[in-house]
Amino acid sequence: MPVLTAALALAGDTMTRVAADLARIPAGEFLLGASDAEADERPIHRVFVSEFFIGRFPVTNGEYARFVRATGHRPPAVRALPMIASAGQDATFKELAAQYVWTGIEPRPGRGGHPVVLVTYEDAEAYCAWMSQTLGRLVRMPTEAEWEKAARGGVDGCRYPWGDEIDQSRANYLVDPSLKNQRGTAPTGTYAPNAYGLCDMAGNVWEWVSDWYGSEYYAAGDARNPQGPRDGAMRIVRGGSWVNEDVRALRCSCRHPVPPDTYAYSIGFRIVCAA
Repeated sequence: MPVLTAALALAGDTMTRVAADLARIPAGEFLLGASDAEADERPIHRVFVSEFFIGRFPVTNGEYARFVRATGHRPPAVRALPMIASAGQDATFKELAAQYVWTGIEPRPGRGGHPVVLVTYEDAEAYCAWMSQTLGRLVRMPTEAEWEKAARGGVDGCRYPWGDEIDQSRANYLVDPSLKNQRGTAPTGTYAPNAYGLCDMAGNVWEWVSDWYGSEYYAAGDARNPQGPRDGAMRIVRGGSWVNEDVRALRCSCRHPVPPDTYAYSIGFRIVCAA
């Protein structure tokens, strides 16, 4: 009984903590994509998305550590290099990734509140599966449409979560490329939230979404709760990161396809719960 009691207490504490860090996104239509952007962001079109709850912050190292301790899942580390580190980029990748490698099953001191990185799509799926089991309700990654609706904060057409002009006081991105090796992730909540109360929807870390990538999906996708193509060769990350100097990556509509084996010092994720 003491073991069962402890498990129930853990589940209760986890539910309370997660519930406090979720924001409600109301059901309704919004304009997905951008008319003045890349070809795969067009045509801009109206879609309906049902109500859902999304994490106010990306999943942090501290939260991910509870998952690693509970399940024995591999901690963030540099493993076989992903395809994005090919073409002579392996040394740079390893250098920038080094500060995010965990010591054993714990993140480095002082980084508990930073978003977790060096996680693959499959790692994010495994975390969501554990959270689903722990909470007794479905936890998953957002779809592209859910992510973009949340990023826009209820306002159609804006380029960034706060408006149309880039603002370095609102997001963590690479303002000075010469300082790339001195920059890095910032603790979640460092920058002001958008109108839905969500932080880091632009910058800090790219975020996995659940869809496969389809370059022409916007022209043929569902108008109600689009889920993306049934399969594909590429996955998608959204939102831009601390390592991006091209601010177009921080736009709400930006779709960044990556190979399925991708992990990086600039990619994390946030969770969604059904209403």
